[in-house]
Amino acid sequence: MGREGDGDDSVTPDGVPRGSLEPHGVGFGTQIRRSPFFDATVRWGATGFSVYNHMYIPRDFGDPVQNFRNLVEAAILCDVGVERQVEITGPDAARFTQLLTCRDLSRMEVGQCKYVLITNAQGGLINDPVLLRLAEQRFWISTADSDVGLWAKGVAVHSELDVSIGEPDVSPLQLQGPRSRDVAEALLGPEIGDLGYFRLREVELDGIPLVVSRTGWSSELGYEIYLRDGDRGDELWERIMAVGQPFGLRPGHTSTIRRIEGAMLSYRADADEGTDPYELGLDRLVDLDAGADFIGAAALRRIRDEGVTRRQVGLVIDAEPLAGPNTTRWPVRRDGSTVGAVTSAVHSPRLDRNIALAIVSVDATAIGTRLEVATPSGPAAATVVELPFFDPGKSLATA
Repeated sequence: MGREGDGDDSVTPDGVPRGSLEPHGVGFGTQIRRSPFFDATVRWGATGFSVYNHMYIPRDFGDPVQNFRNLVEAAILCDVGVERQVEITGPDAARFTQLLTCRDLSRMEVGQCKYVLITNAQGGLINDPVLLRLAEQRFWISTADSDVGLWAKGVAVHSELDVSIGEPDVSPLQLQGPRSRDVAEALLGPEIGDLGYFRLREVELDGIPLVVSRTGWSSELGYEIYLRDGDRGDELWERIMAVGQPFGLRPGHTSTIRRIEGAMLSYRADADEGTDPYELGLDRLVDLDAGADFIGAAALRRIRDEGVTRRQVGLVIDAEPLAGPNTTRWPVRRDGSTVGAVTSAVHSPRLDRNIALAIVSVDATAIGTRLEVATPSGPAAATVVELPFFDPGKSLATA
C-alpha cells in the first residue's frame, strides 16, 4: 500500500528544509500539523521530516541503510500519524463505503482490514488506503497522501445516503520487523500474537485506548498501533520503546529500500489520479462482476475491455549503487525513443542491485526486455524483471 512518503525533501524539526533548500530559508508555517509522537521522535533521533497529508513525518534517523537493516533484522517503531483516518458511520455506512472503492466489500467482516483502491469517475486512483471495519456501520479509511476526507464528503452530498464523515482523534504507529510480534506480546500480552494478517483488535494499555492491526508498509511482519487519545502519544511511544529494547527495537522511518523490494506503491510517486488499477497490475482489486455500485465502474469496465497502453514493471538498473532514492521521474528509453518513466528507484544492499518501479509502454513490458534509463549520472542500461524483487509470496509479512 502507498501510504508514507519516500522523498528526500526533508525538513528540520523547526520546519526548515534541509539540503539544497536550506540556504534559501524556505520554511513551513504553523499550518503543518505535528503528530502526537513528534516530540518523542525528535528525542529519539529524528533529524529530518517531510510533509504528508499536511503533517510532518520523520524521514531521517541517520543512515537509511542502517534503518533498513534494523527493520529486516529486528524491529523499528515509526511515527505514521500522517495516516489520517476518515471515519464513516451511520445507517448507510457500509453502502457508502462500497461506493468509494472498486473492491467488493460484501464479505468484509467486522475486525477485518482490506487494502482497497479509491477511484474517480475516470477510473483513476484517488488513494490506495487500508480500510478497517470496526463495526457493522463504522469504517476507518487509513489514508495515503491525498485529501480523501474531502472527496468522501463531496460524494456524500450527492449520495442521498445517511452517513457521517469525519476525522477522529486517531494516530497510528508502525511496529515492523521480524521481532515485532515479540514486542507486541511483551506490550499487550501473548494473545495479541494470535492476531491474523489484515485483522484488527481494540485493546487498552493501562487506560490508553488503542486499535491494533496486523498491517504495515514494510512487507515484513508487523503491526499498526492506532492511538485513540492524542494527549497520550508521548507516553505510548516511550512505553513501546522501553518494552522493545530487549528485542532490538529501534526508532526509525518507513524504509524506501524495503518497500521498493516489496513493490509497494507510494501514492503520488508511483500512482495518481491519472493512473488506473490495470496499469498497476492491481486487477485483483477491481470487482466489476460482483454487483457492487462504485464510482468509476463504467470507466474501469471500458479500460478492462479495451486494454491499457502502459503498465508498471520492475527494473534492474546497471549502474554504480544509487546514493539515494530518486526525487524526479527518470525517462526510460528503448532504441532512442522514450517509452515511459522510472517512478521509484533505490539501491538494495541485500540484493546488491539498483532496483526500480517504472511505468512503460506495454510493448516494453516483457521480462528480460532491455531498456535505458536516463539517470542524473547519465544513461544506464536496465532490464525488466518480475515483481516483487524480494519475497514474492509475502511469507515474511504473513508469518
